[in-house]
Amino acid sequence: MRIAILGATSQIAKDLILSFAEHSQHDLVLYARCPEAMTQRLTDRHLAQRYTVADYAAFTINEHFDAILNFVGVGNPAQAAAMGASIFDVTLQYDELALSYVRQHPTCRYIFLSSGAAYGASFDAPVDANTKATVPINNLQPQDWYGVAKLHAECRHRSLVQLPIVDIRVFNYFSQTQDMEARFLITDILRAIRNKTVLKTSSDYIVRDYLHPSDFHRLVMALLTTPAANAAVDCYSKSPIDKPGLLQAMQNEFGLRYEVTESHASINATGGKPHYYSLNQRAAEFGYQPQLTSEDGVLKEAAAMLQAPPSAVGKP
Repeated sequence: MRIAILGATSQIAKDLILSFAEHSQHDLVLYARCPEAMTQRLTDRHLAQRYTVADYAAFTINEHFDAILNFVGVGNPAQAAAMGASIFDVTLQYDELALSYVRQHPTCRYIFLSSGAAYGASFDAPVDANTKATVPINNLQPQDWYGVAKLHAECRHRSLVQLPIVDIRVFNYFSQTQDMEARFLITDILRAIRNKTVLKTSSDYIVRDYLHPSDFHRLVMALLTTPAANAAVDCYSKSPIDKPGLLQAMQNEFGLRYEVTESHASINATGGKPHYYSLNQRAAEFGYQPQLTSEDGVLKEAAAMLQAPPSAVGKP
């Protein structure tokens, strides 16, 4: 299978490329704004001779692809906040790049990396197959823009019912290539462990469902090998984990020291989400069966990060 990957330097794309390299013989063409950086990453992993790297100007409808995977976007809340309203233009630009190809080659599958944020900003309870997306249309705030951009793309995709387009809604994803300086609860925890400091965290109760790279690879492979469809699926592990459980697990495994304080404030670039995960398991219809729980995946990847030298953390 010949696969084009747009946004190949994103964290989740880099992890997927390594999974492809380990488990398949797919012919990958990796598109990035900085091809040199992508080539260097492949060289570091001894993969430079295996895959083609190109900038977006080289993408053309005259090439043959069996699938296009679009990872263009941001995965860091601080980056999302800094990007602001321009996220609409960036999302639309690269989505249209892929759609233009698929319109000309309707047998080519298109997988778009969406987000749980497409449901809206309210996650007082986990979403499920009957949850409706909510948009504060008369009071849009900057933290809404990321989710609305994803929702807009999904609406476009569902309108093209005849084309094989699947949107993958990622809620929480964690791997050893995560940027340790990103402002997530899990990276705050890891920095505290690495620096031997006390984590200051709020008393807010939250639940997260951390997807492991191996399960993301299983999901993508399921979508690429089952009959083509026009659909959206939510990501999920074998089971989520709440904040007290995560803190306890990290304390037991790595000696985390933490203190609950009401004065601590976190970055909510896409809105506060106490139960940011999904009970919608439509992906099972495509043959997806996760192998790891959130706790399993986090402990496995955290161990790899904490054993690596500081200069290597965040590199593929």
